[in-house]
Amino acid sequence: MKYPIKGSCQCGQVTYKLYEQPSRVWACYCTECQKLSTSPFSVTAIIASNAIEFEGELNEWSRIADSGNRNNAKFCSTCGNRVYHYNPDDLSTIKLKLKPISLADASIFKPSAHVWVSEKLSWCQIPSGAKTFEKQPF
Repeated sequence: MKYPIKGSCQCGQVTYKLYEQPSRVWACYCTECQKLSTSPFSVTAIIASNAIEFEGELNEWSRIADSGNRNNAKFCSTCGNRVYHYNPDDLSTIKLKLKPISLADASIFKPSAHVWVSEKLSWCQIPSGAKTFEKQPF
């Protein structure tokens, strides 16, 4: 994989450059991610904040997570694509919500674990042998 990797939101108004591989990639089945992705799960890549750059206008929305942490979301002001989440009390990482299909090589976004499987839709199948967690692992 050659870095930086470039990508964008759906309309292209927000662009990014990713300078290194994510530290973790999870498929999350919580009901909040189901709402966010309008699908059975969302793919989340945990990225060091200093390993990615964004350009373009982003709006922000916030909620309290089950952990009690604040979960702030940044999204494109034009097309509404959710781009990333972060905890304002821990700015060392962000949770990237970019859709990997916009990349020439999306293999770095293959989930290494499946989280919040306690809220998984009954008809959704997790690959055999995959690492799973009932809720948030940490």
